[in-house]
Amino acid sequence: MTAHASTAHSFELHAGALRLALRPDLGGCIAGLWHRETPILRSAEPVALESSRASACYPLVPYSNRIGYARFRWKGHDHATRPNFGDSPHSVHGLGWQRPWETVSSSAVELVMRLRHAADADWPFAFEATQYVTLTPQSVHVEMIVTNHADVAQPVGLGWHPYFPKRARSRLHIECAERWDSDAAGLPVRKVAQPGIDSDVIHLDFDHCFDGWRGAARIRDERFSLQLTSSMQRLVIYTPQTKDYFCVEPVSHVSNAIHMADPLAHGLVSVAPGESARGWMQLDIAVV
Repeated sequence: MTAHASTAHSFELHAGALRLALRPDLGGCIAGLWHRETPILRSAEPVALESSRASACYPLVPYSNRIGYARFRWKGHDHATRPNFGDSPHSVHGLGWQRPWETVSSSAVELVMRLRHAADADWPFAFEATQYVTLTPQSVHVEMIVTNHADVAQPVGLGWHPYFPKRARSRLHIECAERWDSDAAGLPVRKVAQPGIDSDVIHLDFDHCFDGWRGAARIRDERFSLQLTSSMQRLVIYTPQTKDYFCVEPVSHVSNAIHMADPLAHGLVSVAPGESARGWMQLDIAVV
């Protein structure tokens, strides 16, 4: 059995009461996730979605968050990227969310999609990224493998950017160690102690990367009890007080790690030619 294709470019997976809609052609994104008719993530019907930024979740590859002022130095060479996020002077969230992915295979409960990148003005190294999205009656599991197709080692970071609906009783519980505070340009400048977060989302005002994440991030409201786990040890948490959503993003590295004195100490990986980096996240879902 194959995944239900509602358009030439969208797919739906079904397991129990869960429905997961995907748009590989639109940044390899998840358009929506529902339990029966109730959205678990911020969700849009795939045919109505016009950009991955409005989706339920999109991949972050080959880096998470920001590259400060769209330039960096790697192994003695200077490189430029392109600002790609409105009027921000930075390069943001990698390039996977802005490129079409091809469908490799599909079934009723799994979709595999791939992005092949040739070196260009957005990222100077060739790579291939593959996402494996699997749905069960209780969970969504996403894995990404990034393989270096350049002839030199390249820095690789990855993650995902899920959006959660902000409901009246939305609450967040996370165990972590530190928070990175940012300057006026949105770039991290210092690390401070942050032993954890346990609060109603309405009281939070974060746009930070958190280090030393351990255990599950627990997200609960009047409809669902969710547990977000990942192979990665950092989270970017964004809780805009004027929006009807919030974000809990598992990521492999600190924002703008490429500009830090030791990028590899802050989660970036140096991937040799032909070698790969990988990561996964899983969202477990229980109805309250």
